[in-house]
Amino acid sequence: MARRNAPPNSGPAYIQQSQSQRRTLADPDETAFARFLREEVWAQDKRVGNLSLLTGVGMFVGAIVAIRKWGGMMVPA
Repeated sequence: MARRNAPPNSGPAYIQQSQSQRRTLADPDETAFARFLREEVWAQDKRVGNLSLLTGVGMFVGAIVAIRKWGGMMVPA
């Protein structure tokens, strides 16, 4: 099977970000942890996934608490 190449002079298949585009809202004195929180936890585009993870962890912890508290009532005597 023949290999397909990109058309000549088409450039890269991705858009490279310049240094100024990457750090537009960043404070120069920002710590790595603060940057992680801003880019991964509080970012608008990642909010749906973060809420999904939070819901799953909350359900898991809630189930453990419920089993430890009312687990004896669930076992037949």
